[in-house]
Amino acid sequence: MFSAGCHIAQPATFASLHGQPCCELPSLQRCFFPSKSAKRVERGHVIFPTMVAAQQTTAASPQLRIFRGQDLTGEDLQHVMARPRIDFESILHTVQPIVQAVKDQGDAAVKQYTEKFDRVQLETVCLPIEAFPEPQLPAETVSAFQTAFDNIHAFHEAQQKSPLSVETMPGVNCRRLTRPIGAVGIYVPGGTAVLPSSALMLSVPAGIAGCKTIVLATPPRSDGTITPEVLWCAKRAGVSHILKAGGAQAVAAMAWGTETCPKVHKILGPGNQYVTAAKMALQNSEAMISMDMPAGPSEVLVIADAAASAAHVAADLLSQAEHGPDSQVVLLALPGVDLDEVEREVSQQCAALPRSDVASQALSHSSIVSVSGRDEAIKLSNLYAPEHLIVNVEDAEDWLPELDNAGSVFLGRWTPESVGDYASGTNHVLPTYGYARMYSGVSLESFQKSMTVQTLSKEGLKGLGPTVAHMADLEGLTAHQRAVTVRLQALS
Repeated sequence: MFSAGCHIAQPATFASLHGQPCCELPSLQRCFFPSKSAKRVERGHVIFPTMVAAQQTTAASPQLRIFRGQDLTGEDLQHVMARPRIDFESILHTVQPIVQAVKDQGDAAVKQYTEKFDRVQLETVCLPIEAFPEPQLPAETVSAFQTAFDNIHAFHEAQQKSPLSVETMPGVNCRRLTRPIGAVGIYVPGGTAVLPSSALMLSVPAGIAGCKTIVLATPPRSDGTITPEVLWCAKRAGVSHILKAGGAQAVAAMAWGTETCPKVHKILGPGNQYVTAAKMALQNSEAMISMDMPAGPSEVLVIADAAASAAHVAADLLSQAEHGPDSQVVLLALPGVDLDEVEREVSQQCAALPRSDVASQALSHSSIVSVSGRDEAIKLSNLYAPEHLIVNVEDAEDWLPELDNAGSVFLGRWTPESVGDYASGTNHVLPTYGYARMYSGVSLESFQKSMTVQTLSKEGLKGLGPTVAHMADLEGLTAHQRAVTVRLQALS
């Protein structure tokens, strides 16, 4: 039996498909993927991911599957790799009226929804950072925040790029220049956890980029004040305004602008499904804003070999499971990993967590996958495209060239995901839900835009002009052609 207080799916006996013998189902979902060369039947265990809370897990919810000597493909693979489902259609149905109300009513709507959802009556919605007193924090906290600030600043400052200038042909010069986005909104979640780390991750690169207006939105405390840790980070990093609101109403206020909140051009930062839905809706509206990336619940994929500490592996899995009940964690276990020991560690460590109820719900739709070797682990990792990827194996650096899809990678025995969440210097605002296949995490570039510049001399136009005039003629764009030919005639 598992420890009380941590409701991992309990071991139970379930009849397999096609009348095969019964097997015991472990706490985390187990899947065995034998290699193509395997000749004997391998019996494995799978619980397909669902949003059922761990407390509700019963003998009816899991399904026992049999995997034979071949790579997992098709529907089985889709089930194992599936994330918890997000019903954006119903969420957008809830968010749209809020977005519209803030557009029409401004601060009054923000106050109304903050009272409705957060049970806080706001006197003021958004204020310049100077209006807030300096927060008083313990020296140890200030020291920790300063170390994190310094490391985040150093890594993002190093991302500055020099202007690019290329003479593509004699007399034709092309340049690419970077400029800051003038006004940005950064969202720092509240809710179930205070996240001053997100304030640093977003406001530090915004300041380095040179954004003139930086609005930080965060839910107020019950007395209408801002969490002092978040406020300290905002002041240290150069935020210009504090918006005392969260949820869709905060996103809408930054997108449209209100009586007190400046309108921004881009909104960045993690948030729940309603925050993400509001960002997506407003990006395709008259508000004319952009967003950092679509995102879902937090997640981690751990690759571990036989020499990896079971205690470390379990701690890494739980570090993401405790984020929320819809978080997901996956372990790809190489040959020799003691899965029973990993499960014991997960159960024991989970039971000791203050947020054990949250973590256990996340574990109910998470998986352990036993893989045949390195190639299969890399294949499945790239397919899953995790937000966080921990490679807890010998010679982890050698794996990196083949790892293509991940928000952030943590290599080796001594690199827990937590260091990236807080203070290594990399950014923790990352693509989730498989979006690491095509999106990058927040960086200095997220707060910048680029523009190209071209300059032609007389000789440059003489050399390039006939090519441009001919191509314009082929496309039937006569005015384009004449813009060149009238100048060429002037030079003749």
